[in-house]
Amino acid sequence: MYKISQLLFLILLFIGTVTANDKTILSPDGKLKVIVSVNSEVPTYSVTYNGKLFLQPSPLGMKTNVGDFTQGLVLSENVRSKTLDETYSLPNIKKSKVHYQANEQVVSFLKDENPAFDVIFRVSNNDVAFRYHVYPQRDRKSSVVNEEASGFVFPEGTTTFLCPQSGPMGGFARTSPSYETSYTVDAPMGQNGWGNGYTFPCLFKVNDSGWVLISETGVDSRYCASRLIGHPAGLYTIGFPQEGENNGNGTVAPGIPLPGETPWRTITIGETLKPIVETTVPFDVVEPRYEASQQYEYTKGSWSWIIKMDGGTVFDVQKQYIDFSSEMGYETILVDALWDTQIGYDKIEELAAYGKSKGVSLYLWYNSNGYWNDAPQGPRGIMDNPVARRKEMAWMQRIGVKGIKVDFFGGDKQMTMKLYEDILYDANDFGIMVIFHGCTLPRGWERMYPNYASSEAVLASEMLHFSQGSCDNEAFNACLHPFIRNVVASMDFGGSALNKFYNGNNTPNRGSKRMTSDVFALSTAVLFQSGVQHFALAPNNLTDAPTWAIDFMKEVPSTWDEVRFIDGYPGKYVVMARRKGKKWYIAGINAQKETLQVKAKLPMIEAGTQIRFYSDDPQLNGQVASVKMGKKQEIDLEIPENGGVLIVN
Repeated sequence: MYKISQLLFLILLFIGTVTANDKTILSPDGKLKVIVSVNSEVPTYSVTYNGKLFLQPSPLGMKTNVGDFTQGLVLSENVRSKTLDETYSLPNIKKSKVHYQANEQVVSFLKDENPAFDVIFRVSNNDVAFRYHVYPQRDRKSSVVNEEASGFVFPEGTTTFLCPQSGPMGGFARTSPSYETSYTVDAPMGQNGWGNGYTFPCLFKVNDSGWVLISETGVDSRYCASRLIGHPAGLYTIGFPQEGENNGNGTVAPGIPLPGETPWRTITIGETLKPIVETTVPFDVVEPRYEASQQYEYTKGSWSWIIKMDGGTVFDVQKQYIDFSSEMGYETILVDALWDTQIGYDKIEELAAYGKSKGVSLYLWYNSNGYWNDAPQGPRGIMDNPVARRKEMAWMQRIGVKGIKVDFFGGDKQMTMKLYEDILYDANDFGIMVIFHGCTLPRGWERMYPNYASSEAVLASEMLHFSQGSCDNEAFNACLHPFIRNVVASMDFGGSALNKFYNGNNTPNRGSKRMTSDVFALSTAVLFQSGVQHFALAPNNLTDAPTWAIDFMKEVPSTWDEVRFIDGYPGKYVVMARRKGKKWYIAGINAQKETLQVKAKLPMIEAGTQIRFYSDDPQLNGQVASVKMGKKQEIDLEIPENGGVLIVN
């Protein structure tokens, strides 16, 4: 357990103290309020919504090699404020057209009568975002940030829904941390995961007042990615990467020029889960890092590895999957690890040409590592080296490869953030899209990098193949992601399997057994958002899966125009709706032992509209029926454990 410093005890000591010099920032609707204070020369902020306290006075500031900016501070009288009213379009997030309205206030702090830093607050109706602007000190034009005091103090009784950060250089081939650990739900505060804090995003239930989601966005080569460190008394603080990450290479403390800025810390607050699920704050406050070299396409595809594993990465199987994708109307296949030795570069060119004749392009898998882990899968030693990387990308461009999937990063240091950005930037030069696996959480990258496709950063579908325990818990985990991980970024889960068993031929009683229904599988294709999807379907599903299931997987979009939360509770059940054009897809799943009974109000579907209604019986046998929407625009849903429901207008 991390010890609370004397500074943090001071923060807790002055909870509830109000001074005349406090600065207040309100949301456009006036419900969300941030109060910035200095008590005994220690800077804090607090957050209320509708008069309810969601964050008690919480620490601000940082310790750098040019000064300690956590204490001895004075709140400047100079405040700069402005109103933000912006619209932007982004095809690969939960909402294609966003109208962002917020009030911005720049609060300045002085130390020894000199400017130390500003905190830039942006407050929209359910979101708070803040970052630091650090000033030069004397003749210093650069700085190392050794520690951020930035923290979040929750009221007593708050419960947590958190994912522990793993230690460095552990797991498969010493590749951790890779954001692939299990959540603990409805847990008390005062813990610190496995001793290393928690991965973003982090969800909290503040008694009966509502919900808070903490995360960060705008992280790139100019800073490190962070984690959340738990302390006693309801305090959580920003933590930098661990020393041992990336085989000990690189510093944990980020460097910034002076003047310079940090990434945004984000706080989403709702009396219900609706503002949590529907927030766009990770994208609202960031800007593109470069222009797109072309118009990128967000596609659906198939991949053999999730069912056939390494042995399926051979020419004949990949050709079969090209035919399968073509039959499904998909535009891509993902050729996974070991293609360099099990297929070879010449045959990949032949495969790309065959795919082109079928209207199917390739995504190729690469290992990220040069010197930071022991993962043996190839191709290796290419994506970490700019000379080899650009040469490889020129070859991919020549043969028409659409994208790459780069795996096994295992670190959040600034040098690793630079590698992510370098891969994306170089790939854009060659018109290549990028998926990351074994990786960090993407933090605003859909808007920052135009050729960014998606990231794993979750305990994903591969675990369903590896262990029956994961299959047994599939519904529980699936009922978490729409409230936590998938809220803030695209999630490359690679699921929606229709095989009953995770083996190459769907042979009964071989490998792990899927415990969820076919309707559940279809529902997750709607619930799990990612602009680029590679589903865990197999060619045999054309004959051994229900026709209605295959037909749905052919039509389901991978990009969406709108999302609406309907009902749910993390780890128990979820019902939500997504819109593509004029068509609504309402999806629900249930992880509870009891059959879920919900009266779903669906005002987005007009009375009298004919809808397709997919449902499960108690034995998880799926069926589809045509139903007319009633005058009250609501439907009674019954979802058994491990089952699902789908409504399409």
